[in-house]
Amino acid sequence: MLRARESIRSLKEYHPPLGDREGLRLDFNENTQGCSPRVLERLRGLNGEALAKYPVREKGEVVVAAHLGVSTDELLLTNGTDEAIHLVCETYLQPDHEAIIVVPTFAMFEIYAAATGARVISIPAGQDFAFPTPSVLDAINERTRLIAVANPNNPTGTFVPLSDLMDMARAAPNAAVLVDEAYFEFSGETIAPGWQEVPNLFVSRTFSKAYGMAGLRIGVLMGDRDQMGMVRRASSPYNLNSVALACLPDALADRDYVQKYVADTIEGRAQLEHELHKFGTTEITELHGGSTEELRFWPSRANLIGYCRRCGKCLRNSKSVKRWRDEEGGD
Repeated sequence: MLRARESIRSLKEYHPPLGDREGLRLDFNENTQGCSPRVLERLRGLNGEALAKYPVREKGEVVVAAHLGVSTDELLLTNGTDEAIHLVCETYLQPDHEAIIVVPTFAMFEIYAAATGARVISIPAGQDFAFPTPSVLDAINERTRLIAVANPNNPTGTFVPLSDLMDMARAAPNAAVLVDEAYFEFSGETIAPGWQEVPNLFVSRTFSKAYGMAGLRIGVLMGDRDQMGMVRRASSPYNLNSVALACLPDALADRDYVQKYVADTIEGRAQLEHELHKFGTTEITELHGGSTEELRFWPSRANLIGYCRRCGKCLRNSKSVKRWRDEEGGD
């Protein structure tokens, strides 16, 4: 009888909340305005010949490298940041290894790491979702081969000081330290190109959020050129499709569009925080049910704001938040 690996059988299939996708899809932190008009114009201009050809990823990598100010051998275009995380796990993890994550965080960190057979060490976030750097440093040992951090974090929007990330990378020289900067545009701070100082550091970015191209699935992984050479060995040369690669240069060229969207989002974030401050920690009456519950929220460095009711009961119904809630004994 054909049987999947034990590490796969032990996983539960991840089902994103795709019920009603109409209106503003704030639960996925998607771009609320869509991609640049230049991207739409490029899409309208594609023909059958363009789609009949196999994609040439390297051309896109030249454009992205110039945009990010790195060399082409320091990056790899990926099918969203999901594939970037997957490739790092496939390249560096095996069953006798350990991967460290801080929960709640992006669910795919745990899924991809566990799929390799590695043991996942989940460290609960601190009070108000603060990143527990000392606890992470204490958890590092000779079996540690991955430390994965979303910065700003998804779903809490909290930010880890860059100096803490560098300390973790230095403390675990045999581990890949992956920093997912999916919300970089909204925080304005990056650890890149920290790999030039600490070669076990990797940075992933996405064109799904600020650029509004989640449907095209374009991400990028950056790191030390020698380590990126290892990651490339695990990657398909055709991991991105021709439509995504055709649209990418136009998306990068329209800086004004992206900058305006980011500025508008940051302004809206500040306005929402201001309004939430009016509630403070006083009890409010819910719109449904008439019960009274305490409203709390955490300022964000991303395009989202973490907020909860009572004992860390987060309104965003994500897998990682529910797991964190269970571990902390919340409701």
